[in-house]
Amino acid sequence: MMKVYDAVVIGAGHAGAEAAHALAKLNKKTLLTTLSAEAVAFMACNPNIGGTAKGHLVKEIDALGGIMGEIADKATIQVRMLNRAGGEAVHSLRAQVDKNLYHRLMKERLEETPNLDVLETEITDILFEDGAVTGVTTAPGDVIKARAVVIATGVYLDSRIITGGYERKTGPAGFMRSETLGKKLAERGIAIRRFKTGTPMRVLAGSVDFDEMELQPGEEGLPTFSALTEGGVRNDCNCYLTYTNAETHRIILSNLDRAPLYNGNISGIGPRYCPSIETKVVRFKDKERHQIFVEPEGTDTREMYIQGMSTSLPFDVQEQMLHTVKGLTHAKITRYGYAIEYDCMDPKCLNAALGVKGFSGLYAAGQINGSSGYEEAAAQGLIAGINAARYLDGAEPVVLTRGAAYTGVLIDDLVTKGTEEPYRMMTSRAEYRLRLRQDNADIRLMDLAHSVGMSDEKRYVKYLKKKEEIAEIKALLPALRFTSDVVSGAGINPGDSQKTSFSATELIKMGVKIEQILLLAPELERFMTESVVTAVIDIKYAGYLEKEEKRVREEARLNGTKIPEDIDYSAVGGLRIEAREKLVAVRPMTVGQASRISGVNSADITVLLIYLKKFGTNK
Repeated sequence: MMKVYDAVVIGAGHAGAEAAHALAKLNKKTLLTTLSAEAVAFMACNPNIGGTAKGHLVKEIDALGGIMGEIADKATIQVRMLNRAGGEAVHSLRAQVDKNLYHRLMKERLEETPNLDVLETEITDILFEDGAVTGVTTAPGDVIKARAVVIATGVYLDSRIITGGYERKTGPAGFMRSETLGKKLAERGIAIRRFKTGTPMRVLAGSVDFDEMELQPGEEGLPTFSALTEGGVRNDCNCYLTYTNAETHRIILSNLDRAPLYNGNISGIGPRYCPSIETKVVRFKDKERHQIFVEPEGTDTREMYIQGMSTSLPFDVQEQMLHTVKGLTHAKITRYGYAIEYDCMDPKCLNAALGVKGFSGLYAAGQINGSSGYEEAAAQGLIAGINAARYLDGAEPVVLTRGAAYTGVLIDDLVTKGTEEPYRMMTSRAEYRLRLRQDNADIRLMDLAHSVGMSDEKRYVKYLKKKEEIAEIKALLPALRFTSDVVSGAGINPGDSQKTSFSATELIKMGVKIEQILLLAPELERFMTESVVTAVIDIKYAGYLEKEEKRVREEARLNGTKIPEDIDYSAVGGLRIEAREKLVAVRPMTVGQASRISGVNSADITVLLIYLKKFGTNK
């Protein structure tokens, strides 16, 4: 049997869902394949969307026409804003979601998307002719013709689950794994490596002593992930905080010989920033306790997720250590924690458009690229899907810069620097984070989304209104003045100033909170809250933002200088040997990307610029 599509997306996790939706939205007849229909957008680990830096990614996905934000808002059961102690640039929206509802809503959305078919099957190989994609084969031997393929296989390539001395050759949560595709990729010369991640145990809510824990309620009045969401989100489920203790640590340390991470049974490299509990106890022996968050998995289940206790220790040890934790002394485990090892690609085999070098029409997104996290996967999937569609149209790819989006930072880090462990997005990775805020993701990216055909009319109209309102607010605020008595009466301390009145702009630059400005200035009530928030933050950080803009413009100059794909670096006289080797390995698309490669210094970039100017970027 032979079927014909424009594009095939392999894997229907968070990356695959976004890639397939983007392709279909851009009028490409698309097939989305999954090993199991029950695994579509499945949350194998923590049941939440967003969080530190990840919330930024979700807002960017929404601004670019993706669907994670929409589905997350519909499945939310609690919402909070993280990093309140820091400035607005690092504030990060985080939603606890109903994991089963999220899966069902995403599956339904994909099934209803025009131009998109969803098929439960195993893809065993990708077919090429003269280095270009021509289709895929399935386990039963069928051929599916397509000119573009996006690999979004997550952690399913040759995966195995390990708990103590027990292992199963499956994907997460016992789903079927892919045994053939990874080997075929390696046979074609694509560098494959072995990574590891894990998950904690789940417990029955009725067996938890919540009164002994610290309540972590949701927050009211927060923005949503999607501009299309109206009326707010559900926010009536609680999370709880507790801690490990000396006895917990003693049990773990006394059983390290039975821990797969320490007895040699696991060879894959795990995530540094989301380590197992045994790794935390070993690595931070001076810490008396570690945080444990107890979170609901959804509204149709009584299972609670034990965030912070990811482990692959044997079942009996998991029972012992869990019962030492306050509030969990009587907890009944419904699912034990486990580690999962899997194959993934070295992301340096990708270009900045997420295309696999040397294979026209082949793209990759998500954990196959060495990243971790639902949000990182979805952001890559969206860009890979857009670029696969543009490849089919013969159009230039979309390449987000580090100054444009966290998504740009994520992809640039992966394809330029590579990663030796599962990559996690963090605010500290973004050098332009003052301008890469959650509140202005639409301002940064909506025009691009509109130009490539990804913007919904409702989103775009709301964005245009927001832009107009921001300009109006910025013009209005300097004219709004308040006497010192009014300012003091509002609970604002003007410091040692002898001034008798203050403009709203002056108060903002003094650090007065947005909520206080809104109380002082009822004139702002006619504007959308999100317009006021962005205008106020822009004014507050105006000086710093201008400095960032200068740096972004310089980066744009270098990013605007393209490097021919077939450039012969041996012909570029004056390059150091190390720089030449690194440039050949990464094959950057622009001089800007070349400047960020470890081992390539400013003198090398100058040599490269002179060469390109002399011989042209078409050399």
